[in-house]
Amino acid sequence: MIELATQPQWRIPATFAEAADRLVAFAQQLSPWEAVVVGAYLAVMAILSLYGLHRAYLVALYFRHAERAAKELPPPTNLPPVLVQLPVYNEPYVVEDLLAAVARLDYPRDRLQVQVLDDSTDHTTALVRRSVERLRDSGLHVELLHRNDRTGYKAGALAAGLAQSDAPLVALFDADFLPDPDFLLRTVGVFTDPEVGAVQTRWSYRNREASLLTRVQGMLLDAHFVFEQGGRSRSGRFFNFNGTAGVLRRSMIEDAGGWQHDTLTEDTDLSYRAQLRGWRYVYLQDVAVPSELPDDRPSFHVQQARWAKGLVQTALKLLPAISRANLPLSIKSEAFFHLTANVSYPLMTLLAALLVPATLVRFHSPEPWLILLDGPVFLATFGSMASFYLLSRRQLAGRVTWRDALLFPASLAAGIGLTISNTQAVIEALRGVQTPFHRTAKRVYRIDADRLPWANLAAGLYFLASLLYTVAIGNWLLSPFLALFVVGFLWAALPNRSSRPDGADGRYLSPQPYTPLPPSEPPV
Repeated sequence: MIELATQPQWRIPATFAEAADRLVAFAQQLSPWEAVVVGAYLAVMAILSLYGLHRAYLVALYFRHAERAAKELPPPTNLPPVLVQLPVYNEPYVVEDLLAAVARLDYPRDRLQVQVLDDSTDHTTALVRRSVERLRDSGLHVELLHRNDRTGYKAGALAAGLAQSDAPLVALFDADFLPDPDFLLRTVGVFTDPEVGAVQTRWSYRNREASLLTRVQGMLLDAHFVFEQGGRSRSGRFFNFNGTAGVLRRSMIEDAGGWQHDTLTEDTDLSYRAQLRGWRYVYLQDVAVPSELPDDRPSFHVQQARWAKGLVQTALKLLPAISRANLPLSIKSEAFFHLTANVSYPLMTLLAALLVPATLVRFHSPEPWLILLDGPVFLATFGSMASFYLLSRRQLAGRVTWRDALLFPASLAAGIGLTISNTQAVIEALRGVQTPFHRTAKRVYRIDADRLPWANLAAGLYFLASLLYTVAIGNWLLSPFLALFVVGFLWAALPNRSSRPDGADGRYLSPQPYTPLPPSEPPV
C-alpha cells in the first residue's frame, strides 16, 4: 500500500524508459483496492475519451464533405398532396399558435390536409376544437382526431392518423413549432428523388435568450443539428429524423414497418429501420423551424432522460440487425457511436465516484507526476467538446463571440447536471424497464417532487468538499474539473421557482401569460 505523503515530490521522468520503469514500480506498490480504483478510473477515462474524439470526428466529417451538403430543390410543377400531422398532448399555451402557423402554409388547399392528433386530458381539446372549426370555415381541410386511450403515445397517435389519410407525404410538427409559410415549398422538391424517404430541417428557438438555461440548450442543440446531423448526412452515414420539423414519405413509413412504440424515440427507431431498407434521408440545414426550448430544469431533465433512454432502447433493438447488414464499416461504426452515446452518462457517474480517490492515490504516492497522464485524456474530451459547440455557433452565426465562449463552461456544467437523471434512464433501458412517454411541457413551471434534486445536492456537496480538500493540499490540476462538477450538480439541485407560486398542488404552477399570434387570414 502507498503511504500518503503530505508534500509530494514532483520529480518528472526525463525519458520514456524512466517513466515506464517508475510506472511499473508504482503499480507494484498499489494495494488491491488502490489498483482497482486507479485501473477502473483510467479505463473509464479511456472510453469517455473515445466518445470525445468521436465528436471531433463528426466535426471533421462535416467540413471534409462540405460539397455534399444537401440543397433545396424547386418544388415540382404538380405538387403532391401533403398530410400535416400535429401530435398534441395537454398543450393549451402553444396549440393555437401552432394551428395559426399551419394555416399560413403556402400550399394549394386542395392538396393540403391537416390532422390535430389530440390525446389531451385538459382543456386543450376545447381550444383545438374552436380553432379547427374556425379554420375549417376559412377553407382549410383540417380535422381533430381525439383519442381517449393513449396507446402507443405519440407513435400510436401518428399511426392512427396515418390510417385515415392516403396522402403520399407527411409533414410533422410538435406543438411548440411554428413553420414558416414556405416550409412545404422548400422541402417537397427533394422528394422528386424516389429514393428519398424523409427530409429533416434544423430547429431554431424563439425563447433562446429567455434565460441561462435556454441559452445553454440552444448551444447544445446547435451542435447536434450542425455537426451530428450535418456530419452524418454529408458523409452518407445513417442519421435520424428528429420527430418534428420534417417531411416523410408515406411509402417509406409503411415499408419500414410503420410507427412502433416499443422505444421512447420512435423517430430514431423508424429512421434506422428505413435506412436499413435502403431509403435515403436528407438534412436541410438552411431550412429552420422556430420552436420553444424547455424553460425550467425539470422539463429539460425529463426531455433529456427520455432521449437518453430511447436511444439506448433503439440500440438494443437495432444494433444486432445493423451489425449483420451488408453495410460499410463506416456506417456500422457511426451507428454504434450514435445509438450508444448516452452510455457515457453511467460512465460519468462512475468517473465522478472514482475521480477524487484515484487522483489522491497518485498525488500522495512517490510518483505524483502520474496525475499528469490525465491531461491528454481531458484534452481529448473537453477539447473536442469546445470545437463541437463553439464551431457550430460559427457555422450558424458567422462568428464565435466572447459570450459564446463564456457560455461553453455553463454548457459543460449543464451536461454534468444531467448525469444522475440520464444514468437512471440508461440503466432502465438496459434492464428493459418500460416507462410512459413523458412529454416536454411548454410554458408550464414546476417544482421537483422526487428525489432527483436531493441526489444532485448530495453529489454537489461531495464535490464541493473534494474541491476544498484538493485546494488545501495544493492539487490545483484537479480543481477546475471538480469546480465543473460542483456547479453542474448544485445547479441541477436548485429549486425551480415560478414568479407566480399559486399552484394548488405545489407542483404545477401558473404559466406565463399567453400572447397569441396576430390573426391573419390563411392563404387561399
